[in-house]
Amino acid sequence: MKLYPAKVRIFKSEVNLVSTSYTWALKSIKKSDVNGLQGVVLQTYWTCTGVDENGNDGVFSGATPFSMADVSPNDFIPYEDLTEADVLGWIQDVVVGDYWQHVEDQIAKQIDAKANPVEEVGEGSFPWSPPAEA
Repeated sequence: MKLYPAKVRIFKSEVNLVSTSYTWALKSIKKSDVNGLQGVVLQTYWTCTGVDENGNDGVFSGATPFSMADVSPNDFIPYEDLTEADVLGWIQDVVVGDYWQHVEDQIAKQIDAKANPVEEVGEGSFPWSPPAEA
């Protein structure tokens, strides 16, 4: 399955005022024939990648299920006619409010860890540690 970047959302973080762009990609889809409709999308697996203006990135992996209650036979799009934009639009309609905030926060943590790396110094490497014996 070939993956294409989809919609890009650009936000300004209120904490550090660094611009981050977001790209969504589908990783896989579960589909089934249900109630006389063929190829009904029941589950999606996706990623949202954020990249700040300095090139630091973070990725959130998500899964969004869809219920048959969400499918209207009048609005149903046959699987073979679906576009990536259709499916990502459905996902983005769900990833809103607190859920979107969670996604954005997780990506921001990864970006911050790359932008501001923390070095762990172990025992024996402290400035006061005796020199290592050769």
